[in-house]
Amino acid sequence: MSNSLYSTARQDNQTTIVPSTDIEATVQMADLVPAIEAAFAAYENDTAQMPPKSYIDLPQHNGDFRSMPAYLETDDWEASGIKWVNVHPDNPDEFDLPTVMGTLVYTDPESGFPLAVMDATTLTMKRTGAAAAVATDHLAVEDATSLGIIGAGVQSYTQLEAISQVRPIESVIVSDLDDDRVQRFIDTFGDEFDVRAGTISEAAQCDVLSTVTPVEDPIVTLEDLGEHTHVNAMGADAEGKQELHTEVIREATLVIDDFEQTTHSGEINVPWSTGEIDESDIDAELGEIVVGNAPGRDDLSGISVFDSTGLAIQDIAAARIVYESLGDDSGHRLEMV
Repeated sequence: MSNSLYSTARQDNQTTIVPSTDIEATVQMADLVPAIEAAFAAYENDTAQMPPKSYIDLPQHNGDFRSMPAYLETDDWEASGIKWVNVHPDNPDEFDLPTVMGTLVYTDPESGFPLAVMDATTLTMKRTGAAAAVATDHLAVEDATSLGIIGAGVQSYTQLEAISQVRPIESVIVSDLDDDRVQRFIDTFGDEFDVRAGTISEAAQCDVLSTVTPVEDPIVTLEDLGEHTHVNAMGADAEGKQELHTEVIREATLVIDDFEQTTHSGEINVPWSTGEIDESDIDAELGEIVVGNAPGRDDLSGISVFDSTGLAIQDIAAARIVYESLGDDSGHRLEMV
């Protein structure tokens, strides 16, 4: 599968260096959401390779590293690469750094040439929002106009940006223990949406709810949720984390991104490890729904939950969008020797 940009980069022996500012400037959610959907489809159709995410745990630093390689092929394109990402919750207070940072090496599948080295911090935030949008598009009611967000950190911004691409969101209720974070969120989106602060229960009553917190003690109960709320459970990304009470997981139509990752470190990892839920509680992987091998919202009733751990295929699909958007116009080059 030929790509002229790939060929040019190889011939010039140049690797493009892509800072977060370029990613912010070039990546549009309107392009990213369908790319992430295509990645889920490729994974389901066995045209993607994604070895298990590997971890280096550093409890002495209250953090960890993860390596995430992937290759995927669609009818129109192929892409490959690897992301090296950390999660250090103390970073904002101790070092004035993001909790999650990452670097991605985007590679030509044909030759192995490193086409680009990208800052993956912004890329991760954007592809995570896009994944929630894909799930929302397939699982939320068609006329969803309200979005609840629990956790007003940096990830909350891309949740709204992406989900509003697939549903006509008008009103947003944001809940966070930090009033300053809530106000920054309201200031950012207040001119475009009807945004207000609210409680967890008020946010959970919305048509769509995204939870983006690092909690280990569940904060959302079954009684909090509306009759048809779709929940994007985005915060649990390590063993021991859980945002939704177990009765929510058992009652909802449960859709996951990947079996190995969600049972290890996703929203379901705690009740899975204690035996409170098992495979019979998992209704589908999102890729199955995307390609039509499992039912979506039209065949569902009640609440639904998407357990998202974040997949390497999403990062590589997003990196392809960045690389093609920059093309030959990027001024950041590293010559290979």
